[in-house]
Amino acid sequence: MNPNNGGCCASTCTTCPVSRRGFLTAGMAASVLPAVSASSMKDPARQQPIRMALKVQPVLVYDLYKRREATSWRPWGGLMNEQDVAAEKERIGKELSSMKTSADFPLEVLPLATARNQDEAAAIARGDSDVIISYAASGDGRIFETLTVPGKWHLMFLRHRSGPVYLWYEIAHPRFLRKTVDEFGQPGMNVHDVVVDSHAEILIRLRALGALKNTMGKRIVAVGGPSGWGAGGRNAPDLAREQFKFDLQTVPYPELGERIKRARADSALVKRCQGEAEMYLRDKAVRLETSREFVQNSFVLTEVLRDLLDEAKTDALTINQCMGTIMPMSETTACLPLSLLNDDGYMAFCESDFVVIPSGVLLHYISGKPVFLNDPTHPHDGVVTIAHCTAPRKMDGMHAEPVRVLTHFESDYGASPKVEMRKGTKMTNLVPDFASRKWIGFEGEVIDNPFMAICRSQVDITIEGSTEKLLEQMGGFHWMSSYGAYVKETKYALRKIGVELVQLT
Repeated sequence: MNPNNGGCCASTCTTCPVSRRGFLTAGMAASVLPAVSASSMKDPARQQPIRMALKVQPVLVYDLYKRREATSWRPWGGLMNEQDVAAEKERIGKELSSMKTSADFPLEVLPLATARNQDEAAAIARGDSDVIISYAASGDGRIFETLTVPGKWHLMFLRHRSGPVYLWYEIAHPRFLRKTVDEFGQPGMNVHDVVVDSHAEILIRLRALGALKNTMGKRIVAVGGPSGWGAGGRNAPDLAREQFKFDLQTVPYPELGERIKRARADSALVKRCQGEAEMYLRDKAVRLETSREFVQNSFVLTEVLRDLLDEAKTDALTINQCMGTIMPMSETTACLPLSLLNDDGYMAFCESDFVVIPSGVLLHYISGKPVFLNDPTHPHDGVVTIAHCTAPRKMDGMHAEPVRVLTHFESDYGASPKVEMRKGTKMTNLVPDFASRKWIGFEGEVIDNPFMAICRSQVDITIEGSTEKLLEQMGGFHWMSSYGAYVKETKYALRKIGVELVQLT
């Protein structure tokens, strides 16, 4: 580690209470917005965490056929008459209602439409939606081509055993996707956009697309300017702008210094922050092992960072040169303020490393939970240690884990949380490469919270997959981690922007 490189550690809604792998049962909370603490909720004028709902337009595509003697007059499919169609509409409506109730992310499902010709399909495609789900019972393939338009995502649902069999269960692959040849030829869709029978699989894809909607074009405040770790990360800010359409708003350090001076001169603000710090420290799950003043100053710095978010009208922030530049200004470190902001549902990253920050934004929106930007170590024997000094406490989005508040390790200064992550908890880990062409994703389990001479929040996790493959293929440097199992959603989302995910788990 080289402190001169400006890096922090190396040289440079409520959650769904059951596994989301299965089809979640009705009656559960429909939103997974991260829990927000009293400190951020007491002033409704403050910028709140942003999460846009995914708007879905379901469409039943079908046709009815008349008998003709002594010839083939009907294709495959179980919708034979208007009574069958009415029953299918009711079935789809119930399935969508159950799916929406089960969704652990903001989801708006529009009333079911029908398309029996291209004109009806074109009108639907022009409508206000993010995703079109075609229930492909029967009908002309040109209808699906009309529904698949640039600027919208398209899913196709097929029935095998979940109801009356659909014609396109037979021919979606050879006719629609391959256009009756061997090569795929349908723009905007691939085999992963076609789902048979399972609304749980539809929900996984919608969760990924909802995250992608919220990720693309994200405005991020970059204190000290955007950066990228190492020689490989020099072009990371430009790549993030190009690939993820990020809007990066630089706040120069001299401006931050003036803001901190004004905040520290505001006696009412300082007194309030001291009170909030005392409330934080009175928590029985918090152990103070550094100066109380460092913690109080951290709450003042948090308010300064909230001001930046308010003015930029965003909920995402990163701090460059957090190894040293910010410390003399704030008389603390950025570690605890970033942890507090993440606990409140914002996205707050150290190091301003835009090699990894896009993965943090995406994983935050996929999981609906705070994410942990970390330094990995050398994977071995199916285990790897991940560590950093800015871990959130509310890793599940709701409950604060026990924490020891110590100094930042490299500087032995300020206030840094050592979060004791819950043993046995499943974690998703993303490993972006410098070029953002091939990431790695794997799931693992928390097995220990050691206390080594490294960054304060340190976690040993298992590697569910090949350690050898991880060692051979991992690129970049920083990783991004969250509670929960979300590799499948991440892989689906990344395909939409041309990034490959090597899935170890």
